[in-house]
Formats: sequence, structure tokens, C-alpha cells
Amino acid sequence: MAGKILIVGISPDIEMRRTFETHLANELEKHDMIAVRSVDFFESSFTTSTKSEAQLSLIENQLVEAGFDAVLFSKVVGSESKVTLVKAFRNMEKTFASFRDYYYENQDVYQREMESYQVYNTETLLYCICPHRDRELLWRGEIDVVAPSKTRKSIADYVRTLLTAFEEQQLLVIP
Repeated sequence: MAGKILIVGISPDIEMRRTFETHLANELEKHDMIAVRSVDFFESSFTTSTKSEAQLSLIENQLVEAGFDAVLFSKVVGSESKVTLVKAFRNMEKTFASFRDYYYENQDVYQREMESYQVYNTETLLYCICPHRDRELLWRGEIDVVAPSKTRKSIADYVRTLLTAFEEQQLLVIP
């Protein structure tokens, strides 16, 4: 169980990062955890340059000295386009043997509702940085975010999924 956790949303989109970190921190604090956003802990230049192993060791020691016992990293690792079952089935049953057949069947493509959607693949890792213990990976999870139309709602759903997984794994005690 972590007591004080640093939340790091890895994203070049600072507003997305800030929104994610804020939402997760607020949810963890509702459960009597100390959660700190990386956007508050580090200066803005933290993510703008690469760090050497020596610099990362200094940062790790700085986190331990500040009382952190866990760090959570979360990021989007990829995305893929998917098609609805209806579209896939419609395309499978047709051979479109001629130009005329194909064009006739698809001429209303601009008027039809979209039959495809995006799936974003995310990865979250929770590390123990407890003093007097090995710095180790406690948990790694992959969550697919399907067709996010509203950023805040997608983040809320993602955070809810994370907290459920942490509760099931008894990583964070959440009543």
C-alpha cells in the first residue's frame, strides 16, 4: 500500500497531462492518500530534456527525501482504427467485381455515419520507491480507451478502472 504517491502523466499535451494528474490525485485524496501531481512537483523544464542515469538517481533520492513511497506513470502507447461489426460484415459479403458496383455501393460515403472508431492503448506502471526497499515495479497494466469523444469523461473512466484494479490487487487501500 502506498501512502504518498507521485502521479506522472506522460504526454506532450500539457493540458491533457494536467487534467489526468488532477483527476487521479483528487480521487486518491478522497481515500486519504497523499497524491501529488508531477506538474506541481517538478519545474516545467523536467520533461523538456533527457536525463542521464545519474540525474534520474538524484531525482529518485529527491522523491524519497520528500516522503514519496510510490510513483505512478501513465501514458498512451499507441492507437488503432477499428471498424464496426456492421461495416466489416457489409464489406465481407461484397466482392465489388466492377468499378460500377463499387462506386454505386459507396457513393453515399460522405452522408453515412462513421462506421469506424479509434482505440487508444495505454500503459500504467506503479513503482515502489520506499526507503530501505528495492525500487521495484509493483504493478503494470494496459487499458484500452475506446472511442473517447469527451476528454474529461474518458479520463474519469480511465481513473475509475485504475482504482478498481489497484483495489483488486490490494496495491492501494480504497474503501
